[in-house]
Amino acid sequence: MTEWEKAQAGYLYDANYDKEIAEARTKCADLCYEFNNCKPSDMQRQNELLHRILGEIKGNIVITAPFYCDYGFNISVGNNFYTNHNCVILDGAKVSFGDNVFIAPNCVFSTAGHAIDATQRNEGLEIALPIQVGNNVWFGTNVSVLPGVTIGDNTVIGAGSVVNRDIPSGVIAAGNPCRVIRRITEADKHKYPIWEG
Repeated sequence: MTEWEKAQAGYLYDANYDKEIAEARTKCADLCYEFNNCKPSDMQRQNELLHRILGEIKGNIVITAPFYCDYGFNISVGNNFYTNHNCVILDGAKVSFGDNVFIAPNCVFSTAGHAIDATQRNEGLEIALPIQVGNNVWFGTNVSVLPGVTIGDNTVIGAGSVVNRDIPSGVIAAGNPCRVIRRITEADKHKYPIWEG
């Protein structure tokens, strides 16, 4: 079994010294560098690069530079995907986003975890566990989503949260560690004023 196959199967794998993995990361880093150095007005070039970086794009996508990921091809995004500045996706395992996902600045989605044992960690061994995000999810500023987490549809993750466990659909969740605060209700449609002029 190759080191990459071990990673996709959820085993400890050599993330630092395996040649195939290191080359894939370098290729993606170069593409991210190109993307991050595009003129903001050159949306066509940005879109071309995003289609070379990401594994699957199912519709419209807006990623505001800078953006960083490890491999890119392990990331799938749905229609109407948006992320603000400084999004980081460490995609040693699959990272899947549904439709209408909005990500505020400075968010991190990390499938990567280092070995707890110091000897294994010093040998470059890591674990990678997939992250899955449903449809219509909004992430506030400075959210960190950790390995192995699934977030349901129609959910809001509050700013500054550290999401270390699954979050169900239709809730507002926040905190460190992130926890469900309450369900989203019909009353939430009236939280902010609507201009009716």
